[in-house]
Amino acid sequence: MKTNYYRLSLMAVLGFGLLLASCSKDDDEETVVVPEEYVATDASFMNFSTWTLGAEPMGADPSLGPAHGGNDSTAIRSIYFKDNAKPVNGKYAIGSVVVKYSHNPAGTLNEYTAMVKRGNGFDLANGDWEYIMLSGDGKIAVDANGMAMRGDGPTMMGGMCLSCHTKAGSSDYIFTSR
Repeated sequence: MKTNYYRLSLMAVLGFGLLLASCSKDDDEETVVVPEEYVATDASFMNFSTWTLGAEPMGADPSLGPAHGGNDSTAIRSIYFKDNAKPVNGKYAIGSVVVKYSHNPAGTLNEYTAMVKRGNGFDLANGDWEYIMLSGDGKIAVDANGMAMRGDGPTMMGGMCLSCHTKAGSSDYIFTSR
């Protein structure tokens, strides 16, 4: 009689364990974690020239004024999207990174700029984008005082970035359609 009791108890414990195991998440399922905020570091821009080339407009673009070689008829503006970032319902995800390399054959234009979707209310009025100047090696540039050249729209370069990018507010502040 005791033997049957032990067998039944063992079967009940094993059955309960199987029931719990079958209710748990499969190890093969991927959990997507959406960050609340993304703060770019030098590593965020590593090998940007291997990212998805979203567009490569050439020539003068009067709407840019002097920014990004907009007044240079020989300008080439290569626009790279990290991880092939694309908008969903018209908005880019937090952590989206875009690099624009403006250059020309004469070498008189050699500018690296970036936009990073920060999130967490970083600059809520302007899409939560951070504007960043990069050095040629893809690192965040520093000014003469050693300060990183980065910030929200109103503060970055005296609001110069935002003065143009607000024109693209309906496409989440990015001019290049994806």
